[in-house]
Amino acid sequence: MEQFYHFVTIASIVLYWILVAGVTLRVVLKRRAVSVSLAWLMVIYIIPIVGVGCYFLFGELNLGRKRAERAKEMLAPFAEWFSSLNDCAAHSPEKFGRHIYRIDELCNNRLGLPALSGNELSLQKSPEAIMRSVIDDIDHAQHSIRMVFYIWHPGGMADEVGNALIRAAERGVEIKLLLDSAGSPRFFRSPWVGKMKAAGIKVVQALAVSPWRIFLRRLDLRQHRKIIVIDETIGYTGSMNMVDPAYFKQDSGVGQWIDIMVRITGPTVNVLSAVHSWDWEVETGERAFPPTPQCQVQASEHPVQVVPSGPGMPEYLIYQVLTLAINQANQSVRITTPYFVPSADLLETLKMTAQRGIKVELIIPHKNDSLMVQWASRAFYSELLEAGVKIYEFYGGLLHTKSVVIDEQFCLVGTVNMDMRSLWLNFELTLAIDDQAFTQQMYELQKSYMEQSHVVDMTQWRQRTLYSRFLERVFYLFNPLL
Repeated sequence: MEQFYHFVTIASIVLYWILVAGVTLRVVLKRRAVSVSLAWLMVIYIIPIVGVGCYFLFGELNLGRKRAERAKEMLAPFAEWFSSLNDCAAHSPEKFGRHIYRIDELCNNRLGLPALSGNELSLQKSPEAIMRSVIDDIDHAQHSIRMVFYIWHPGGMADEVGNALIRAAERGVEIKLLLDSAGSPRFFRSPWVGKMKAAGIKVVQALAVSPWRIFLRRLDLRQHRKIIVIDETIGYTGSMNMVDPAYFKQDSGVGQWIDIMVRITGPTVNVLSAVHSWDWEVETGERAFPPTPQCQVQASEHPVQVVPSGPGMPEYLIYQVLTLAINQANQSVRITTPYFVPSADLLETLKMTAQRGIKVELIIPHKNDSLMVQWASRAFYSELLEAGVKIYEFYGGLLHTKSVVIDEQFCLVGTVNMDMRSLWLNFELTLAIDDQAFTQQMYELQKSYMEQSHVVDMTQWRQRTLYSRFLERVFYLFNPLL
């Protein structure tokens, strides 16, 4: 019997190392950033068995066979719909400013999606104002409402939005609601699902989390967009989930979440609707293109480029837009993000921008709901400070706004965090906005965030404890996986 146990032990060790060797070979042969490959190899070798399991769960961009095949087939017809917008009067690149002109070129060449003028934009920056505006627009809806959110958390004003949707459905408005499974577990366990479906609302769970599928699809691939489209004439997008901050994560110790939304009218609304249609088809297989916009350009141009990303769409498109925008800066770059864990390339872009004399300011929360991200973020402080980047830590809550303002003339606003998960993996959305008045509002809002922050001083930063330095280095090693 002892020999049998000895044989089983030896066989198990051999099989394990064969498995490790196979996974190692797979990691090495995958074409991706060296930092990501090295991080995964470290996890696989340092954490026996668990590291291999983590790689199978999170290591590769696996949407699931059916969804992946569907997304691949969808790209051509959606690109054709996007390309048709080039023929409308709202696409007038000869009138574009220099910032958005190059971004229009990039998105048009990669996805067929042009920037469109003739939009009116409203920056909404308080939870109550956002919710009241959404409820009012829902109450006036006549034909259709399309929504996609990462989180719907019942409670407070989120329930008022739910009741407004039910009222709209009962008067005959067609409503499609798509919510991420991992982001909205409380919603899917609540009575709201039954109440909405009973009223005729189509409620779909995106990327359903199931123990039976853990090895068939990457678990941390998430539907992270926030979009509302009402009657194909009014659109919303931004950083805010469908939550009332007074009822959301009150025990996390980070304060209330600070968010914005952008309310839009004009041809860009139809593009947002098309992105929702993409997400709906990926999940359900049902195709329904929105109507093409009327494209009657108003006196105020306000060109906006919608930049979507996610499986099935051109890879790294939002990342490319972000780096292109930063590289075009002549005077200043001001960034707000809740989760700052940049890739090596993005880190170098920020450092180089500061080193060429551009004023680069980074505003991030002092406290984060993810301790791993908080420590990993601080691992980049020294390099950034030495390059001349000014870092502000916000004390007024969890600053969840995702924004970039370039030269006080041009801005990026959307759902994307400055981490590799958002820029390389999730279903995300960013608006590139060439509107100086709107951008100035965004710049002033960022300034108000800075007034509730403290500047990280290089001298004081160098005096931090060895314990802090140790945690920074540990979590820095895992930054490609956060």
